[in-house]
Amino acid sequence: MNKICSTVLFCCSALFLFSQEVTYEIELNGNAYVTSFQQGASITRSGLEEWVNEKSVIKTFVYFHKTEKIVISIKGDSDKESVIEATFQGKRSKISVPAGRFKIPLGIFQILNTGYQPIELRGISRSGKEFAQIESFVVQSEEQPTYVHDFSDYWGRRGPSVHLRYTMPEDTVEWFYNEVTVPAGNDIPGSYYMANGFGEGYFGIQCNSETERRVLFSVWSPFNTQDPKRIPDSLKIKLLRKGEGVYIGEFGNEGSGGQSFLRYNWKAGKAYKFLTRIKPDGLGNTVYTSYFFASDENRWRLIASFLRPKTHVFYTRAHSFLENFIPGQGYLTRKVLFGNQWFVTSNRKWIEAGESVFTYDETARKQVRLDYRGGYNKQKNLFYLQNGGFFNKSTLYESRFTRKKENKIPKINFSELEKL
Repeated sequence: MNKICSTVLFCCSALFLFSQEVTYEIELNGNAYVTSFQQGASITRSGLEEWVNEKSVIKTFVYFHKTEKIVISIKGDSDKESVIEATFQGKRSKISVPAGRFKIPLGIFQILNTGYQPIELRGISRSGKEFAQIESFVVQSEEQPTYVHDFSDYWGRRGPSVHLRYTMPEDTVEWFYNEVTVPAGNDIPGSYYMANGFGEGYFGIQCNSETERRVLFSVWSPFNTQDPKRIPDSLKIKLLRKGEGVYIGEFGNEGSGGQSFLRYNWKAGKAYKFLTRIKPDGLGNTVYTSYFFASDENRWRLIASFLRPKTHVFYTRAHSFLENFIPGQGYLTRKVLFGNQWFVTSNRKWIEAGESVFTYDETARKQVRLDYRGGYNKQKNLFYLQNGGFFNKSTLYESRFTRKKENKIPKINFSELEKL
């Protein structure tokens, strides 16, 4: 049977089988990732472009909610003829791509298991400068799959951010202590493992690249703007103290304020300790100070102490979160563990935290992505957060978790901290 006849037969079969189905266009700009040899292809607002290397692997992730038969076609443009390979559920198809605009059927597929299913592309041969420019996969199915659409491509590809809110005592809390471990293999570039969150900022560790890691502490200005240059001098975050080797600057685009970070080569699999103090100065302002226990050096290090003007608060909204801030890394799973949380009151009373509440951001609330999870690891007696990588089991919003209290009060000399 020649190629034209087989294509006509496929289209007729699909039309007969799926006349009652709905068509969904899965655009690559919000759903695809270059997962191997990333320098050989790019995902842009237009989809897959600059696809020049056969070593590059491009995966598009779609969540199917029903066991059913579906039809998948590929849509795009090409300057010259090429041959590419598409794989779905283990079935490989060689596709001859013509010059110009095209929409080519990949086949009829039986969805046997619900959940995320990747559609994989590889280049085989090309006669032009690139294999093709791929805009979307067109899927015919009975029930709408989950994928990024009618939503920001940037936030969709980053994936959901997940949080744990710790139940605080009624006493006035001045200090919050937390211990954080990034399990081996979960130190993914683009990840922020935030340990000590509070009503006006956050403090934790980042994996910024394959070669750089940071300890990051930031406080928002009381002036609401996305541009730090617009903050009046009277409402700017002011630096009071900074630790050895700590960079001080500003941040914007998520509110604005004062930022500090220490480049520090923290290691996966090792626990690190975080301590934050929030106390009014009696003059209508509040002082925020954070310390990081460098386990590799066996010492506490001051990150920074900031003054937030026109603010009178102690520690509020104690929480932790996990986020991915590099969109191209949203196909990778990351996990973090939190344990031995303590509140210290204004009269130096230690109160152990034992309960957390799981929440997530808009990406998850609107069900754009379903790869979000949080909970309690009974064996290790630790809370955990997990996101990214298109896993299939998610955690309900505001799920509550209880950790067994162990009464392991940290040994901290507060007077010595003041000298750092």
